[in-house]
Formats: sequence, C-alpha cells, structure tokens
Amino acid sequence: MSRERPHNAQTSRTSFRDLQSQIEDLRQKRDELNQKTKQFINDLQDIEVEIANSLKIAKEQYKKKRDYWNNKVKQLKEKKIEYKTLLDNLIEEKNTLQKPEAKNKDKKQILSMKQIERKIDNLERRIETEKLDITEENTIIDKIRELAEAKQEFLSEHKNSDIFKIERKIEIVKINLNKIYEQLNKWSDKSQENHAKMLQEFQNVDKLKEDKKKLEEELIENKKTADRYHEQYLKVMNQRKKSYKGKKPYRHNQKPAPKFTQVSKKNEMIEKIKQDKLATALEKQKAGKKLNLFEARLILEQSKE
Repeated sequence: MSRERPHNAQTSRTSFRDLQSQIEDLRQKRDELNQKTKQFINDLQDIEVEIANSLKIAKEQYKKKRDYWNNKVKQLKEKKIEYKTLLDNLIEEKNTLQKPEAKNKDKKQILSMKQIERKIDNLERRIETEKLDITEENTIIDKIRELAEAKQEFLSEHKNSDIFKIERKIEIVKINLNKIYEQLNKWSDKSQENHAKMLQEFQNVDKLKEDKKKLEEELIENKKTADRYHEQYLKVMNQRKKSYKGKKPYRHNQKPAPKFTQVSKKNEMIEKIKQDKLATALEKQKAGKKLNLFEARLILEQSKE
C-alpha cells in the first residue's frame, strides 16, 4: 500500500498538469477564433459603409443628374414636335399659294434671289482668277450690274408677297430645328453619361453584397468552431475542478461549496441565451437591419467570459 501512494500521487499530478495544458491550449485556440470573429465583424461593417456610400452616390448624384437631363430632353423633344408641325403647315401653305401661280406663270421666268446671287459670285470670281482684257472685264462688270438690279427688283416685287413671307418663316423654323437637334444630342449624351456612372455604382454594390455574403458565411463557420473549442474548454475546466476538489483537505468549519452541477447548468443556460441572441443579431445584420446597442456589443464582445 505504501508503495502505491507515491505512484497515485504522481499520476494525479500528471493528470492535473495535462488538464491544465489542455485548458491553456483550448483557451488560446478559442481566443484566436474569437479575435477572427471580431475582425470578420469589423470587415462586415466596413463593407456595409461602402454599400451605403455607393448607393448614396448612385441615387443622390448620378440618378438625379440623369433624371434632370432626361427631363430636359423630354421637353426639347416636345418642342421639336411643335416646330416640325409648324414647318409642315408652312410648307403646305406655300404649296397651296404656288399652285395658281404655276398655271399663270409668265414665259419669262424670274430668277430667285439665290440664283441671282450665285451668278454674281461666279462672275466676280472670274474677274479675280482669270486673265481678262479690258473689254471682257467691262462686259462682266456690266453683267454683274444688271444682275444686281434684277436682284433689287426681285426683292422689291417679292418682299411683301405671301410666298416670300412664308419662305422666311420656313427658313427661321429650320434654323430653330437645327439648334434643337444639336441641343438634343448634347443633353442625351449627358443623360447617358450619368446613367452609365449610376449603373457602375449599382454593379459595385452587387459585388460588395457578394463579398458581404461570403464574409457572413465565414463568420458563422468561424463562430461555430470557436463555440466548439469553448465547449471543450468548459468540459476540461470541469474535469480540473473535480480533480482539484478531490485533493482539498476536509475542514470541519468549512462551508459546503455550491454544487458544481448547478453552476454548470446556470452557465449553460447563460451561454444558450447568449448564443440565441447572437444568432438573432447576426440574422438582423445579414438582412441589413439596424442593430441595437446590446446586439452590436454582443456580436463584438460575446466571446468574453
């Protein structure tokens, strides 16, 4: 018997040291995983900030500008329809006025003002570019003078006519239409530019949401692993307490220690409540819902004992 006691004491000491070593190892692994959990949560919060910023830029900046230019384009298109309708009406009115004139047209056709001006330009170019003798040059100058008089006569005869007035209106409407087309191209380009930038921000949001989903999955797996190490840690702690309790000498006046089973059950209940609330907080975070202070602190500090 006397020989077995030292052997048992040595075994007990070895067992106690093994339990202590396991406890330290489990605590270290659990704490490392809990630290990773905190990092995952920080990364998720950073991604949520990026998502919020991209959405704000897309909606409040690029979408507003795109809608502004779209509205301008819409108004201008309505103006274009008005001018095209006016142009069609003026052309129809001009054709109506020209019909009786075509029937009674004089054999001697009067050149239009543009035709007269074209002839004058051609003659003036001949004088400038060709080598002419004095007789030819004087003949051309006389012709230019005749055409200039014809031009003045044409203007005098037609400036108050209905057809001339309509032609002037048609010319003005065409000028305005050309300006509208130019403006439409510019404003449409601005609208497309802002629309493309808005889509780029939404695509960035989609990518960030994918990254967020992966991080959440990694966070959940990491938390499960940390919980398993924590459960093993508590189990080995219980074993060590039982081993240590068996080594304490009995004291008559010593108050009975509370039953460990009751403390263990209480700890398990507290841990279960924490895990349930943590799961709820993680679901709310995953759904993009706002966390209260307790839930945010629980996610960040739930691993602390």
